[in-house]
Amino acid sequence: MSTNEILTPRQKFIAAANRSKILLNKCKNCGHMMLETVIYCEKCYHKNFESTEVDGIGSVETYTIQSVAPEGFEDVESYAWVVFKLDNILLRTSGFLPGIMKPEDLPLKTRVRVVGFNHIHGLVLEKTIQ
Repeated sequence: MSTNEILTPRQKFIAAANRSKILLNKCKNCGHMMLETVIYCEKCYHKNFESTEVDGIGSVETYTIQSVAPEGFEDVESYAWVVFKLDNILLRTSGFLPGIMKPEDLPLKTRVRVVGFNHIHGLVLEKTIQ
């Protein structure tokens, strides 16, 4: 990719995830921050945004353990689909955490961080040392 090439929003999101960041939209009218996929500000309904990044670190709020992989996910034995609250911002997002077999492997409030992006699994997470 040349340095003059303009990245799509998806490419920017993936690049941020590969740097352990989450790409957000910040409303130019009120400053509210939302996931990059939002089209209108959920606070003031304006649609003028600037891109910003935050650290992809947070705490597990809820999850679902998938112990029998669905079609397309045969490359992993067991994983959790995790909803986590980002640090220092009132925002939740979700991601793929491989290697989770049972609830004891992932207590609520476990610290996780984004470690990359996989074109099949989406945001890839890992547990962090507490």
